Amino acid sequence: MPSQPITELTSRARDIFRLVVEGYLATGTPVGSKVLAGTSGVNLSSASIRSVLADLESLGLLAAPHTSAGRLPTEAGLRLFVDGIMQVAEPTAEERMAIESRIAAPGPIEAALEATSALLSSMSSGAGVVMVPRREPRLVQLQLVELGPGRALAVLVGEDGAVENRVLDLPMSLPPGALEEASNYLSAHLAGRTLAEAARSMRAEIASGHSALDAASRDLVERGLAVWSEDVMHRPVLIVRGQANLLDETALSDLERVRSLLDDLENKQSVAELLDIAREADSTRIFIGSENRLFALSGSAVIASPYRDREGRVVGVVGVIGPTRLNYARVVPMVDFTAQSLGKLIG
Repeated sequence: MPSQPITELTSRARDIFRLVVEGYLATGTPVGSKVLAGTSGVNLSSASIRSVLADLESLGLLAAPHTSAGRLPTEAGLRLFVDGIMQVAEPTAEERMAIESRIAAPGPIEAALEATSALLSSMSSGAGVVMVPRREPRLVQLQLVELGPGRALAVLVGEDGAVENRVLDLPMSLPPGALEEASNYLSAHLAGRTLAEAARSMRAEIASGHSALDAASRDLVERGLAVWSEDVMHRPVLIVRGQANLLDETALSDLERVRSLLDDLENKQSVAELLDIAREADSTRIFIGSENRLFALSGSAVIASPYRDREGRVVGVVGVIGPTRLNYARVVPMVDFTAQSLGKLIG
């Protein structure tokens, strides 16, 4: 059902609607007329409030889970609240400091992204998600270290300080000095380039016969490149932290929904495809319940914002996933600020 334009609600209906939504987001439970009648600033009888609630329900903005229960917002009601009523609360100085210090901590970019995801989870009581930038790091060296007969360790060092290792198979009849010669050649050609850039240059040089490498060293260079050739495609594109936050006390009454949500989060490729939609947005996107196919059954919400490098190119997405009763007014600006801070780090 299309959401009712907020301008078509009377001021009384708008006030009651806002109180119901805010009450539900705070407690996760339906809000009744007696509670509303006792709220400061509401000068209406319980009977008048019930009449307004019935009108809002007929518009598809509220629903009553049980005959005698209070009301809670529908997905259409939440969308109307988020788009037309909600007043965001900017992150506090303490929250901004926590986000910036966590992101700026020394270490590889992956560590900062993991820390960001975990921090968003703890601050939002949802699951924090960060899509890793889809670009290759610039490299410093690729060192080949002999482990024993027929095996070596390929150690890749990035300009951001990240160090990764892969085990490499070696020919059993490897001449002395070939491993060191191949390592020196790799490092000399890798410096300041991505692996793909360096590989193209080295292979072209070897194919043209301009390389001084002997056959054994050329074979080692090719093996060293091959062990990393598909690495970028197999890197995790999504970091999810804080799934345990979704199992709060209110989840006990809706275990099937939470189980469905946790199953959805296990499918990281599908989550990444959802967040890809946010890559095209100019600012933070909010998906509520069935507005996205992935989380339709679990009735969950996603708040996501793209983050950009210094040239303004979108390199990833950061966000929070949780129940539809997320504190949107607090989480939306928090996600937006985190995206801006990540953009400064990515450069």
